[in-house]
Parts: sequence; C-alpha cells; structure tokens
Amino acid sequence: MIVYILETLVFQLVFLLTYDLFLKKETFFQWNRCYLLGTFLLSLVLPWVKLEMLRISMPQELGGVTVFLTQLDGVVLTPHGPETNFWTTLPWYYWVLGVGSIMSALWFGYKLLQILKLKRQGKVVRYPDFVKVTVQRSSLAFSFFRNIFMGAEIQKEKEAKIIAHELVHVKQKHTLDLLFFELARIVFWFNPLVYVYQARVAELHEFIADAHAVKDNKREHFEMLLSEAFKTQHISFVNQFFNKSLIKKRIVMLQKKRSKAIWQLKYVLLLPLVLGMLVYTSCEVKEDNNTGIDNSTPLKSENTIPFGVVDEVPIFPGCEDAVDKRACFQEKMQEHIRKNFRYPAEAQEMGVQGRVSAIFTIDADGAITDIGMRGPHELLEKETERIIARLPQMEPGKHEGRNVKVPFSIPITFRLQGNVENVVSPQRGGIGVPFAVVEEVPVFPGCEDAADKKACFTEKVQEHIRKHFRYPQVAQEQGIQGRVSVIFTIGEDGTIADIRKRGPHELLENEAVRIIERLPQMQPGKQKGKVVEVPFSIPITFKLAGKTSGTSDATRQAKDYIQVAGGLQHGNGSSHYKGKVTDSESLGLPGVNISIQGTEKGAVTDFDGNFAIAVEEGQVLSFQYKGLPTKTIEVTR
Repeated sequence: MIVYILETLVFQLVFLLTYDLFLKKETFFQWNRCYLLGTFLLSLVLPWVKLEMLRISMPQELGGVTVFLTQLDGVVLTPHGPETNFWTTLPWYYWVLGVGSIMSALWFGYKLLQILKLKRQGKVVRYPDFVKVTVQRSSLAFSFFRNIFMGAEIQKEKEAKIIAHELVHVKQKHTLDLLFFELARIVFWFNPLVYVYQARVAELHEFIADAHAVKDNKREHFEMLLSEAFKTQHISFVNQFFNKSLIKKRIVMLQKKRSKAIWQLKYVLLLPLVLGMLVYTSCEVKEDNNTGIDNSTPLKSENTIPFGVVDEVPIFPGCEDAVDKRACFQEKMQEHIRKNFRYPAEAQEMGVQGRVSAIFTIDADGAITDIGMRGPHELLEKETERIIARLPQMEPGKHEGRNVKVPFSIPITFRLQGNVENVVSPQRGGIGVPFAVVEEVPVFPGCEDAADKKACFTEKVQEHIRKHFRYPQVAQEQGIQGRVSVIFTIGEDGTIADIRKRGPHELLENEAVRIIERLPQMQPGKQKGKVVEVPFSIPITFKLAGKTSGTSDATRQAKDYIQVAGGLQHGNGSSHYKGKVTDSESLGLPGVNISIQGTEKGAVTDFDGNFAIAVEEGQVLSFQYKGLPTKTIEVTR
C-alpha cells in the first residue's frame, strides 16, 4: 500500500513537471485538458502494470500443489485472549486513511448543500441550453452542470458576456472534470498533487471558455476582467467566472497568439515518460544479496565452481571407488554430521533449537575453508562450525582438468528431545483444518464466483508464483538449483502466516518466501460455520536453463525418490505406523500425502517429514509428493 502511494506520487509529480515546463504555455487547451485527465488516471494504473518481457522467465518445472489430507503440525494450546475481528486487526494507517476520507466526503457533501441552498433561495429561469439562477444580494458568477448562478448585483450589460462564457463550461461539461478530482480528493486526501491537478484543470477551463466566448470583443472582455473582482464562495468544483488569482493569467492567455501546430509534437514526450514508468514498475529492484552468511561465501569465478556443475566433485575419503561420487559425497557428509553431532549443553538448558544453514568451500588442495553459517543462536552456529571444521582432507574437485575451489552448503537441524510435534488428524481437533478436508476453502481474490473454489485456489496460487518469480542472481552465478518445499497458513483473518521452507540453498528458500509473502489477503476458510486457519503446501522448482549436474534429466529423475523409515507401533488398544519421509538426499519432505489404499483415511508429513497414521497390519500405505514417484509400503510387524 505504501509503495503504491509513493509510486503514484512520483508519477504524478513527473507528469505535472512536464506539463508546467513544456505544455502549460501553449494554447492547445483541449489537448492539455486530455493530458491532465489522462496522466492522472495513468498514475493510478501504472504501478499495477507489469511488462512480462522485462522479467526473468519462469522455469518450466513449477511443481504442483500438495493437497492436505490432515493437519500439518501438532496442536499448540495457548491461553485464549480477547476475541478479535476484522476491525480490531485492521492496521492503524488504514484507520488514518479512512478517517481522512470520511472527513473529506463530509466536506464535499457540505459544499453540495451550499449549491442546493443557493438554488433554492434564488430565482430560477429555465432556458433551452441552461438554467439561470439569480442569487439575491450577491455578486456570484459561476456554473455547475447546466446551472448558471448569477448574482443580482452584477451589472445587466455584463450578464450576456458572462453567460456566454459560462455556457462554454456547460456545453463542454467542465463540471465533470472538477467533480472527478473532487472525488479523487476524498480517496487521496493526503496527496497534495491531487489539489494541484484540480487547480490546473480549473485554470484550463477558464482559458477554454475565454477562447470560445471572446472572439470578436476581446477589448470589452479585458475591461470587464480588470474592473471587477467579485467575491466568490470557496467551492472547488464549480466554474467561477471571476477569480482574483486567475484574472491575470486569463488576460495574458487571451493576448497570446495561437501556438503553431508543430508544437503539438511536445505531447510525444508522454510516450517515453510512460515507457520509463512501465520499465520501472516491471523491473523489480534487486534485493540485498547479504543473506546473513559470512562475507566469505564463495561466488562463481574462474577458480570457484559450484558443486552442482563442477566436472569432478571433491572426493570424500571412502568414495574413491564409488560409481556415483556426488551421491557418495552427500551420504558421507550426512554420516559425518551424525557422527560428530553434539548438542551444546547450554543450548539444551536454554531450550534453544532450530536449523543452522552452513556453507563452506573445499579448496583447490582439498582443505575445508571459508566456513559460514546462520542460525537461530550463536551456540548452535559454533557447534555447526566445529562439525564442519572436523571434515577430513579430500581430493579436490576438478573442472576442465584442473583443480578448483568447490563451495558446498548443508542445513543442520538442532531439535531437543520431547519437542517433536506430532501429526494430528482433523478428528482430534487442532488450530487449523487441512485444505483438502475444510468445508469452505479460503477464497483467493478472483475465485469468488468459481464453481470449484479448491481448483481455482490452486490455479491462482500457481499463477501468482509464475507472475512474481525471480531467480536470484547469485544463485544463477553459483549454479544453484533444486526444489524448495514451502508450507504456509491462511489465517483466520485471511492473511498469510507461518511460512516455512526447506530447499537446497538459502538463496532459493528466501526467494520462495518472498513470493509467498506477496500472496494477497483472502477470504478465510470455514469449518462448521466457524472461521479457521488452513495450512497449505506447494513445492517450487528452481531450474537453470541448460544447467545439469552432470547427468541427464531422466537419470536425475530416476534417482530422485521417496524414502520411508518407520514401523508399526502398538499402544492404548490401537496401532499406528510412525516414521519419517525423506527424499533421495535424506532431507525431510514436508506435506507428503499419505493414504491407506482402499479407505478414505490419510495423513500428511509435518515440516520435517515426520508422520503418524492409525493402520492395521496388512494394509498398504501410499506416499505421494508432486514431482516424485509414488511409494507404497505394506504394513507388517
């Protein structure tokens, strides 16, 4: 909202400066009238216009929508505070804008009442082209729509000239222009440029009326303007004949020779102005690339090649004879972390937990250098650094036959025992209802009249991602690509909250969060007539054109699979299959749909891939995740 207002102000300022510097002194009055009206409307519309040709294209593999069968996270019980509604959650600045608009609307209504009062009290005479209203004990002279108000104190010999002038306002419907800006002042009461626009248009109206009404008797018109300075009431949307601030300008403009037709080319200036504004609105400003990782984070150069594109990856001790050295490297990394992992005692006492993103470089001699990390607490960051620093010497990576530096990143999750959240089915209650089972799904703007609001929602979310997608420049330079799993909640007020993500690199994760944060406010979901929170998940695939990891797409897809580790557990007279779902890189998969074949029962993995589902021995579990092959498991002891 604030960005839109600022962009509108800047555009209007540029348009007005162009008008005052190049167009105001010309006698192309009708052209200037169109310019002022048109540019004001353009300033309101342009901030919303985006040129697709100026954006980075969306990768072909967007990924689909994960439909939830059960609640994503465990139940969190908190004391109930006072009940909130739409009005209590409305940001304070909306209140300020709303109160200002109400005051402006009341002032507008007061001025309308003034005009109606003058008409009621005046003497009304109707003519074919206008309605003359004579106001007693007044020297007023102005028009409002078809009504021409004339003060009874105006000299009779001047009435005909004034009426001829005001008839131009009536016939050209100048009142509509001023009313348009009066309404704009109600909405944008805080914008001083709206008042400037209105003043410029009112000025033009007088020039236009003078030019039409005074063709053969300019001298008499000059004398009348110079001899009279009528007092007029302060009504901003009427065409006043006598206005002290305009008399001099009108006389100057009446004496001015008609501008040459060649000077109409000045209006061509509007084209580069609009084009420049479109370029500005379409090209998003690059964000600060400082993601919190130390400044030693390696960038691609002649001697630094990303792990995903290097010809020969560094060889972890024990992987010398492995067929797939990339997979072996990653497996050994995981094994090293598990083996050397030690939860800091002080962090346990403080209850500190979370994920630390680590990045380091395998140097051209195979040593570990440039260790950087970012996490929720310094204690966890230091432990991560200790683990990475203990990595063994490796055989360096090679690219085009020579040794190179290879950056590598990996997340390490610290979680205290007993804090693991269980997956809960909707029947057991919770603070949210899964998207797939909620009775009334959240309504995405534009889906209000859709027959299938679920399908419309998923379609609009994918469309939103394509529209706002921007591949991080640093990620492109480092050859970083992969899938980011994103989970978020549509809150009880329809806003987006609790965004969580997991991907191959923090740069891609941050971009995914930026896209989701820009989702519009929606109508909240409802369950049994009550507004509820609704969790939703979607994977976003980042893929660089022409970039591969040394294997074909078909080979990579065959290696990307679902892994399930778990077993059947009995207790309290029921059986549950508990476990964890990961991908081929042993990373937990959030939002995996788990269903029992032949039944309508199901569950879904939480953010770390954990799940629990009530089953019986012999039943078959099906695990589905967009972009990965479906996996089935028969439940046995």
